[in-house]
Amino acid sequence: AQDAGDYTCDSGDQQTTASLQVKVLPVLFKKELKNVESEEGGTAVLHCEISKPDAPVEWRKGGVVIEPSAKYEMKLKGSVAELIIHGVEPDDC
Repeated sequence: AQDAGDYTCDSGDQQTTASLQVKVLPVLFKKELKNVESEEGGTAVLHCEISKPDAPVEWRKGGVVIEPSAKYEMKLKGSVAELIIHGVEPDDC
């Protein structure tokens, strides 16, 4: 972290130094994904909330990373991550 390091208080005659260590907190889910249903040809939206705003997230389907495309749209608004699936088909399940 950029704030970690040694800090010194200097009185002119004396100095005292201390070290600051910053523990990086893990990104936790405040709201987990919920199951959704969508009609064929419709749009499905999955969303979850993470504990660290704007932390990068990765979406996967069946273990395979989903890349942004005309079908898959990813949004990250603060701490809410969304996956929008356009033109839902049965084999998207």
